[in-house]
Amino acid sequence: MSREGALNLLGGPLQACSFDPLTGWYRDGCCHTDAQDAGSHVICAKMTLAFLNFQFEHGNDLITPRPEMRFRGLKPGDRWCVCALRWREAYLAGCAPPVVLECSHARAADYVPLDWLRENALDAVG
Repeated sequence: MSREGALNLLGGPLQACSFDPLTGWYRDGCCHTDAQDAGSHVICAKMTLAFLNFQFEHGNDLITPRPEMRFRGLKPGDRWCVCALRWREAYLAGCAPPVVLECSHARAADYVPLDWLRENALDAVG
């Protein structure tokens, strides 16, 4: 799938999720995806302590810095392109982080009901 012309969950152009920390499958600040993105990093979420701890407890450590991978570790308030199924798992456990719909790839709706994402939506500034 081409990054050019990618759409967000609202049907408009995909907006940047975060440049600090630099996120995205391509580390371009956006939640673009392609066939090699097995995790489908398509949901732009604002990190919460509950989500970070839930992910850590389930073997997905997003907290610990890994300088060798140019990853400083995430903290509450950071925006990050998360795997759609990881977000879905957190939603079902009651700890899904808020979502920025303008910055989440339209493909997210292939994995998570749009109603769930809207229910947890922030605006693009949030």
